[in-house]
Amino acid sequence: MLPRETWASVGPEQLAARLREQTACGHPESKATSGLVAYLDDEPVGWCAVDPRPANPRLLRNVPVPWVGRTEDKNDNSVWAVTCLVTRAGFRRRGISRSLARAAVDLARRRGAGALEAYPHLTEPSHLGTASMFAAAGMAEVSRPTKNRVVMRIDF
Repeated sequence: MLPRETWASVGPEQLAARLREQTACGHPESKATSGLVAYLDDEPVGWCAVDPRPANPRLLRNVPVPWVGRTEDKNDNSVWAVTCLVTRAGFRRRGISRSLARAAVDLARRRGAGALEAYPHLTEPSHLGTASMFAAAGMAEVSRPTKNRVVMRIDF
C-alpha cells in the first residue's frame, strides 16, 4: 500500500492485481517473488508474505512497534520479514500456518537472507501469525515492544 491508500480506496480488483505482481504469481522460480502460497491438493489455502524488510515501506514508515528499544538499521536488506501470514477460513487449525512459517524460514535462508523476523500479536488472532508458530519454525523472541506484540527472529 502506498501512503494515504486504504484497502477500500484501492479496491479488490487492483488489490488482486498488485498481489499477483508482488508474488510473481505463476513464476515460482522468480527472484522477485515475495511470498509463499500453501496448497491443499490443488487448492490455495494460505499465503505468507516474506521478503527483504526494506521492500515493505509501510513496515519501515508506519509501524513503530517493531522498532521500540531497537537501534538496528531498518533498511538492512539482509534482514527479511514476514509481514502477513493467513490461512483461509475453513482450512484453519490443520497446521497450514505452521507449515508456511517453516517454509518462510527456508525461503529466506535459501535466498541468502542474514536473518528473518516476524511481528505477531500475542493476544488476538491476526494476519501476522502467532509467536508459537514462529517458535516452532526455529525463531526466537528478541523483544516485546508492547504487552501484545513480540518480535521473533532467526539469524542464519
